[in-house]
Amino acid sequence: MTDSERIVIIGASLAGARAADFLRREEWPGQIVLIGDEPELPYERPPLSKTVLLGKDQPEVAQLHDQAWYDERNIELRLGVEATAIDTAARTVALADGSEVGYDKLLIATGSRVRKLDVPGADLAGVHYLRTAAESKALSDAYAAKPRVVVVGAGWIGLETAATARERGCEVTVVEPQATALASVMGQEIGDLYAELHRSHGVDLRFNTGVEGFEGDSQVTGVKLSDGEVLPADLVIVGVGVQPNTELAEAAGIKVASREEGSGILTGPDLQTSAPGVYAAGDVVRWDHPVLGHSIRVEHWQNAMDSGKAAAQAMVGKDVSQEALPYFFSDQYDLGMEYTGDVPRGTSTKVIFRGDPSTGAYLAFWLSDDNHVLAGTQVNTWDTIDAIKSLITSKKPVDPTRLADTSVDLADV
Repeated sequence: MTDSERIVIIGASLAGARAADFLRREEWPGQIVLIGDEPELPYERPPLSKTVLLGKDQPEVAQLHDQAWYDERNIELRLGVEATAIDTAARTVALADGSEVGYDKLLIATGSRVRKLDVPGADLAGVHYLRTAAESKALSDAYAAKPRVVVVGAGWIGLETAATARERGCEVTVVEPQATALASVMGQEIGDLYAELHRSHGVDLRFNTGVEGFEGDSQVTGVKLSDGEVLPADLVIVGVGVQPNTELAEAAGIKVASREEGSGILTGPDLQTSAPGVYAAGDVVRWDHPVLGHSIRVEHWQNAMDSGKAAAQAMVGKDVSQEALPYFFSDQYDLGMEYTGDVPRGTSTKVIFRGDPSTGAYLAFWLSDDNHVLAGTQVNTWDTIDAIKSLITSKKPVDPTRLADTSVDLADV
């Protein structure tokens, strides 16, 4: 390593900023250039759907560091400019302002973008998405008028925005084409528990229902459902998932998984892509997970933290294997939860509850047919997530009866 070498990071995201931080912690002496298409300093996203929407904080609370922090570490920021092309042979990155940056090593941390609904009226004022700090501020400001809110999608973002809207005094309806809340992630049993939580706080839930379009002249006034009903709406929030920003990598000839394969830039456990000297981190990477035994892509805060650090260490020559288990958390009303592990799509599982879900405090585990713990969640049952992780990483079958028995220590199931 020499001080004339340069590492370029595309994506002034949590993963990108975390990588820049750890490059300096690992005493990388060379240049670091952090490129971001948003004008804001790098920030994290969890506060945007939680305390900012509740009106308790401004988006600045999500900022990772101030400008002085980057200056002190000699990290060059190129903000408000998009990277438009990567030339892996010449080792250059082209930017939208016409400039070009050379690199010795490159990290792609381009994150994800929201999926847009392609329906009539999608461009009406009052139709919101939530991904950026600016979008969070706009939505929080709109809540202040206590509008009639329709949320499209009962995933994590949909439910968190519904909860914050209710807590701000808005009338809220959630529309979801699947049979329950969080169906794709948590399944019917736990999804139903979240649905009941929202009903108990006055949210009108419309499951097995699609959206045909939004009505209004310039401002949204209603949401047309698949059954023909029109829900009055002053404000609409669309939360139907995200898609990774893999286009730059794909155009550069870097291997990318298809949508059927789960999308993402393909890497090994060391997060190095198919192109020499090019790595990936955050939402955009699909890597071979050494513990889980299959490839995985994770769209949550902890993965950005973990993979940003791992990528930095790999780029400075350390023997790195990104083996942290997927983890995320959510806060809705008085419910706090953590989830860890992974259930591959199409896997047959059974759910084992530990504790009484009706009390609002319990654990739940997803077991394979041969009783291996694939994933687990804690709801208002704190200081248990490490024990859940241990059950997953041990790869040992468990006794479902003992797992459900709260008198048996989790280490002894």
